[in-house]
Amino acid sequence: MNDKKSEAAYYNKQSGLFLVLLSVALILTFTRANAVEPGVSAKLNFNVNADDKLKALLPAATVEKGYVIAGTNPNTPPTTFFLEDNKTLSGRDIDIMNAIGQRLGLKVIWRDTGGFDNIIPGLKTGRFDAVLSNIRPSQKRFAQIDFISYFDSSRQAVISRKDRAVAPFTALTALCGQTVGAGVGTAQVEFLNEASHSCVNDKKPAITVAVFPSRPDGIVAVLSGRIPFYYGPWEGLAWQAAQVKALAITGEISVQEPPMSIGMPKGSPLEKAVQAALNSLIQDGTYQKILDHWFIGYGAVKEAKLNEEIFATQS
Repeated sequence: MNDKKSEAAYYNKQSGLFLVLLSVALILTFTRANAVEPGVSAKLNFNVNADDKLKALLPAATVEKGYVIAGTNPNTPPTTFFLEDNKTLSGRDIDIMNAIGQRLGLKVIWRDTGGFDNIIPGLKTGRFDAVLSNIRPSQKRFAQIDFISYFDSSRQAVISRKDRAVAPFTALTALCGQTVGAGVGTAQVEFLNEASHSCVNDKKPAITVAVFPSRPDGIVAVLSGRIPFYYGPWEGLAWQAAQVKALAITGEISVQEPPMSIGMPKGSPLEKAVQAALNSLIQDGTYQKILDHWFIGYGAVKEAKLNEEIFATQS
């Protein structure tokens, strides 16, 4: 009898210990699953005050968390890039989103998208709350993600080696019969294809479009002589030309396209707060100071617009 009681007591004790261990394991698993992973470090070039009225526009869950996760593809100075330590983010997009976060009383946790093509999938799966990385709104993209405009990208450029002594031009059709590089998934590929069609319609040779995974890859191809030209946003190529004396801006191209925009998940509850915070930065002059800091003040917009408002201004 005593043996049976002892045996029962033993198993009860073991069962209790098992339940305690199970509870601890579940708590640890839950904590790990809900703990935010540390982001990529970013240089803070500006400090702005929080606005409680704007913070009130945020979902309660976001206020409780105290942070948002932002993605970027850091290979396009001066908009978004790594500093010389190759681990600290800096640039226009970093400064703008950090300022938005500060205005809303939130920490911005940065993550590398790992490539431009990962931006939309990352937003759709909830990996990012927002992405800033030279994203051009289009109706095709708008079917998948939302946008808040923040930079006039109508000024674009074509870069080449100085020793090619290319005569300056202002239209892509000046490149008929040439090979021109552009970044994968960018609007520039579309513009080059359109110009190539115009060349063919005018009985001229087509433009050969060489697509590169990143702008640095395209610039290296120009420097090595593999391609004669590379086409992209003015600010990035002007930066490259200033850094590398062998390069020159030979084409100054003006296009009609929506402003570069912050990409956000479709129907994100953060949109109104982010838009309002950005507009407050525009109104108090912080936004202009950020652009001027990167020598790209010419691209300032007067108002940050959301979704359909952006496309309405293009019609």
